[in-house]
Amino acid sequence: MSDPLRFFVPAESLQSDQVAITGEPYHHLRNVLRIKTGAIVLLLDGFGHCCEVQLEQLQSEQATTRVIRRWQDTYVTLPITLFQALPKGDKFDLVLQKGTELGVSCFQPLETEYAIPNLNATRLSKREQRWQRIVSEAARQSRRSFLPEVKPLQKLATALNEPSGHLKLVLWEAGSVALAAVLPEQAPAGVTLLIGPEGGFSATEITLITAAGFQAVHLGPRILRTETAGLAATPILQYLYGDWQCPPVSSHSNQYKENL
Repeated sequence: MSDPLRFFVPAESLQSDQVAITGEPYHHLRNVLRIKTGAIVLLLDGFGHCCEVQLEQLQSEQATTRVIRRWQDTYVTLPITLFQALPKGDKFDLVLQKGTELGVSCFQPLETEYAIPNLNATRLSKREQRWQRIVSEAARQSRRSFLPEVKPLQKLATALNEPSGHLKLVLWEAGSVALAAVLPEQAPAGVTLLIGPEGGFSATEITLITAAGFQAVHLGPRILRTETAGLAATPILQYLYGDWQCPPVSSHSNQYKENL
């Protein structure tokens, strides 16, 4: 028996004994997938609350359902926050989609000296709504119970001031060491990855970044594009510390270091 189709719904809608599906999830369910009454689907609130339901009635604006079972998933993967200087065009869409699939838990788009988006308030609002749709669809497709957070666009200096107990890494080709050289044997509470724009960081920004506790690292001899760098580092961290199946962290960390 195949797994039921998944849909992210507002958290408050799962609090009712008679769960209703409305809005975009209902439009996708009825008009795109053309699911019929009697089908069983899985509803998620993005915070680990899961509710398996059977569709009872398909109305013009909503579906009424019968709850079969509920449960709460536990977040067990490594929390990874991706600080991403906003790239040109729609490249951030790719970062959001693939980063969600790989296990990024939070995306923080950044405005830097060499990455200043030409977006007024209206365009930025529409862009942020699209970003939310992208992570929701990617989380649904990759069967994530927890929906990654997409924070509002911030200036680099503002984001650097936010307190964090994470291991802080900035991927930077100059003045850096190999990633393996700074990885601890014990899993950190979380990791914050900082990725610069196409034009790189300014000297002033690098000073601010290192003062904020970020360690400058590289992934090898090749220079990666801004939309590729975070996606390359994330699976390494998930393999060593996260929910990707592997032997104990310390043995793999040592082996990884020996191979570089």
